[in-house]
Amino acid sequence: MTTVVADGENSAGDPIPSQCAVIEVHVAELRQLFNSIDPSPFRNRDLDTKAEEFIVGWAKDFPGDKRLALLVDLDRSAGLPDEAAVLSDSIHEYFRQRALAQRRRLRDLLRVGRTSLVIGLAVLAAAIAGGDFLFKLLKGSHVGEILRETLAIGGWVSMWRPLEIFLYDWWPIVKEAELSDRLAAMPVRIRYLNAASPEAWKGDWPVASPGNEAVAAKPQAR
Repeated sequence: MTTVVADGENSAGDPIPSQCAVIEVHVAELRQLFNSIDPSPFRNRDLDTKAEEFIVGWAKDFPGDKRLALLVDLDRSAGLPDEAAVLSDSIHEYFRQRALAQRRRLRDLLRVGRTSLVIGLAVLAAAIAGGDFLFKLLKGSHVGEILRETLAIGGWVSMWRPLEIFLYDWWPIVKEAELSDRLAAMPVRIRYLNAASPEAWKGDWPVASPGNEAVAAKPQAR
């Protein structure tokens, strides 16, 4: 299979098949893609909120059956030999964790839905029974009819939350989890644009973390 990145381009990372829908991100440094205050190791670091929103938003514009790929245009020269692999692993791990979190959210929502359904059915049954009892107690008067209808309406209102969950709330979460699965499996490639100095990579992620960037960029004393 051919790749989107043309032959001879200064790039590294996963091959991008020609049939992929390519998400392109342009940054000056790789660390701009990640949360600057996250102390986690490189491969477990969270994406920057804006970078995540950009990638996810673009991915949603493509058909659901289209394989995705990420091409990062980087305004510097290549750094360590494994930086493309580290970037790919980090992005894949982030979206794997995102998919797991969404599925946990779905399980929690369905558990709430089941509990709400039991409560709602109990309230509805009690409201209908209570309304019928009051209607008979008041011997079919208008007051009894009003009370019966009021209780019936209240009983059906109690069913609103479980019906909302099982009819509407669950499937957007499933869609988000499926999208995260696709993002967790997409090829990731860096295209180097060489706009910065040849030494710019020494102060960039994954060479330097927020706590030691200055140390990493400082030349060794002789």
